[in-house]
Amino acid sequence: FFFKQKTAYEIVDCDWSSDVCSSDLDQGATFSTDLTLTDENGDILNLNGYSSNSQLRKWYTSSNSVAFSTSVNTATGVITLSLTSDQTANISAGRYVYDVEISNGTTISRVVEGIITVTPNVTR
Repeated sequence: FFFKQKTAYEIVDCDWSSDVCSSDLDQGATFSTDLTLTDENGDILNLNGYSSNSQLRKWYTSSNSVAFSTSVNTATGVITLSLTSDQTANISAGRYVYDVEISNGTTISRVVEGIITVTPNVTR
């Protein structure tokens, strides 16, 4: 799978040939990002019948996690990940790992993983 990622605030630099991407998340702010999934030919991936899940953890082995709200737009091949400002306010500043998986009920595929840096909130 290939994807293009755009956050609500900036276009994130990623190696588009890999499935690894890093991003920033502002503590206390609403977070939303779109992942556009394409096939090896650059065509929009048909996500009809797919669901998605995504979690943020301090470490890969952490038992605590924050679940992103996810939505799949089957027509455009876009998965939207989001967190509310209340959710991000409760995440301590630092580096975290995340991944995004899609499932068609039979097969689960990881489409992206990476590191998210949570920057501390100054204004309260």
